[in-house]
Amino acid sequence: MTRQELVAQIFSKDSYLCVGLDTDKTKLPTHLQNNPDGVFLFNKAIIDATKNFCVGYKINTAFYEAEGLKGWETMQRTVDYIPSTHFKIADAKRGDIGNTSAQYAKAFFETMNFDAVTVAPYMGEDSVRPFLEYKNKWTILLGLTSNTGAKDFELQKLVVEKESLVEGIHTVHRSESFLYEKVLQTSSGWGSEENLMFVIGATQAEEFTNVRRLIPRHFYLVPGVGAQGGSLKDISEKALIEDCGLLVNASRAVIYASSGEDFAEAAANAAKAYADEMKAYLQH
Repeated sequence: MTRQELVAQIFSKDSYLCVGLDTDKTKLPTHLQNNPDGVFLFNKAIIDATKNFCVGYKINTAFYEAEGLKGWETMQRTVDYIPSTHFKIADAKRGDIGNTSAQYAKAFFETMNFDAVTVAPYMGEDSVRPFLEYKNKWTILLGLTSNTGAKDFELQKLVVEKESLVEGIHTVHRSESFLYEKVLQTSSGWGSEENLMFVIGATQAEEFTNVRRLIPRHFYLVPGVGAQGGSLKDISEKALIEDCGLLVNASRAVIYASSGEDFAEAAANAAKAYADEMKAYLQH
């Protein structure tokens, strides 16, 4: 899916909602708990109920990998069931040496036919390059995440010293920046605004203005709204651009809106509420 196609979907629906299919087998409604095909039946019902209010689905692969072969099969069936009009993200957080990353890219882009995959940039450009070589596919780099552990590295300050000698006067200039800023500035040049997104956590709302200054035209995948407490209003006011530039993900707040047999209807209502709020921000 190209950027132009994604943007067209966003404005045709007045929504930049992405629904996270992080389906935990232990949290299925009671009537599906003992069904051997329960996860797929749950996903199918959620997709049917929410597809008119969202533009994409994000599958956290860990919830499927944990179930072994059956889980991988369920994930593939879920991907195949998602309409071709919707953006499909493999939230796999891969990233390794080049030849290994090439196999990860093949797995998610060719074998499973996802539109995008999340990738960790810690090992540098050569670990990311194989994903970026695919045409009309997206690499979504971890930039500033929503978890509390982000402060351990991402929000640590880097001190850079530059020396200069002007007319015999030696001067040392010191500057500080967060590690995540270095990651964004460096990695944004590895791809383009047409194939490279960044994960920016909704709970980091105070940093969104700065992030938009550093990478003004890229799309952001924004988890952390809903169950993690991120504010859709804050994010939208600080980071929306002319062609939107945002995919806001909601997982638990949508798919577990009800634990009863009305779970699909409740999911539809939750997704619609997000979409209605997004419509107001897009129009503004």
